[in-house]
Amino acid sequence: MTDPTAPIPPTEDDSDTVPASAPAPVTWTSRLEQARGLDPIVRAVRPLADALVADPARRDLLRGRWLGHAVHPLLTDVPIGFWTSAVTLDLLGGRGSRTAARRLVGLGVLAAVPTAVTGWAEWSGTGEREQRVGVVHAVSNIVALSLFAGSWRARRRGRHLRGKATALAASGALGVGGYLGGHLVSVRKVSSRNPQFGD
Repeated sequence: MTDPTAPIPPTEDDSDTVPASAPAPVTWTSRLEQARGLDPIVRAVRPLADALVADPARRDLLRGRWLGHAVHPLLTDVPIGFWTSAVTLDLLGGRGSRTAARRLVGLGVLAAVPTAVTGWAEWSGTGEREQRVGVVHAVSNIVALSLFAGSWRARRRGRHLRGKATALAASGALGVGGYLGGHLVSVRKVSSRNPQFGD
């Protein structure tokens, strides 16, 4: 029986070809979709993601059936907003904004945890092509999260310049993850929805 809250079924066709005139990000993302070298990583994490949504009530909660559509895209705005605000203060706020920037970085780290959990719940219902991109999306975000956590620790120890530099590097990784997340939602239509919305 089909799960009505599952993401829109993706295609499994790996034969997509990209014209030579395609922009570099399009070519790169298409190659990720076809990169069978990512399959061992997919197979390694799939049991964990499947266990996450094994309980129907937990699956409905994490995939946003109660909300009407996937909750993950909504939650991504929270850590991204905290971290973007922190970096903005780093660049424009001066010495007086150091405490606020540190707190914003820390809040972003905390908010990233439920965001990631809902992301894995969405990922578990996708096909091979989407799961390949999804693991790279996840790795990019894990790198960003680790760097932001390092930035918070550096700031707490009074190493503000290092904290700022680490946050800037983290923003780059976050941008890659965000691009791939946008691809999954906008291009591949990976998103749960309440069946009452229909097709």
